[in-house]
Amino acid sequence: MTDLQAPGATGGELPRAEHEFTVRERTQGQLILRRFLRHRAAMISLTVFVLIVLWAFIGPHLWHYSYGKYTSDNSQAPSAKHPFGTNSSGYDAYAQVMRGTQTSLKIAIMIALGSTVVGAIWGAIAGFYRGLVDAVLMRISDLVLTLPLLAIALVISSRSGGSWYWIALVIAGLTWAYVSRVVRSTVMSLREKEFVEAARALGASDTRIIFRHLLPNALGPIIVNATILVATGILTETALSFLGFGVQPPDTSLGLLVAQAQTAVDTRPWLFYIPGAFIIVIALTINFIGDGLRDAFDPRQQRVRQ
Repeated sequence: MTDLQAPGATGGELPRAEHEFTVRERTQGQLILRRFLRHRAAMISLTVFVLIVLWAFIGPHLWHYSYGKYTSDNSQAPSAKHPFGTNSSGYDAYAQVMRGTQTSLKIAIMIALGSTVVGAIWGAIAGFYRGLVDAVLMRISDLVLTLPLLAIALVISSRSGGSWYWIALVIAGLTWAYVSRVVRSTVMSLREKEFVEAARALGASDTRIIFRHLLPNALGPIIVNATILVATGILTETALSFLGFGVQPPDTSLGLLVAQAQTAVDTRPWLFYIPGAFIIVIALTINFIGDGLRDAFDPRQQRVRQ
């Protein structure tokens, strides 16, 4: 009797498959990035937002008109020379909208950063220590939440001289409490995890556990809330400027441009609707980016392998 061998097999070797499949486990960061990239609305919004930021911060250096320089063309409709037209004083609206977008973005981003940093640390300390510390810190947070944001910002901003820096600080000082409550609830669930117990067993201090273990693992909710605060900052600054208590001339912002053009809606509507459209687009794009980040950081998503 002769032994039968599979074609291509020699001796006692088994035939090898034509294609070999490898399984590579993705890191948590890769999974988050993959989910975010798959969120179409978030990716489109991120592209639009980045283009607006580049236009607002680089455009003024390339445009031949300054936002604070008079031109000889008064009350001109949009044209090749003045894409957004001019106002009754002869200011180029295109240059002013670029400057206004830049100022509004600086205010919104500073609000988001300030509120997020203060709120995240405040909430992490409250959630980690609990007990009396948690009770005191959260009652202060609740007190801030009960304050009427717009009314308090109106009073304080009216004494700041219209500086965008002080306006951002005032709004950030009234919005950090929202972040603190989210971070507190996240940290309270994380502090019971095994990696925190392991850190304690290795002699890690409370400060190290909070800043090196708890806050990094709460990064998802923190980032999502930061994006929401950017949109909140844009809209709050717009409301303050529209009421006359925000950014003051000779500087400008999107809210101030809308306020100055409200009497010209019928005669020169482009002066009102163009900066208003930028406010809406920025707020919408930030909200969609926040939705994408929320879905990407969602721990209920299944692990994806390739």
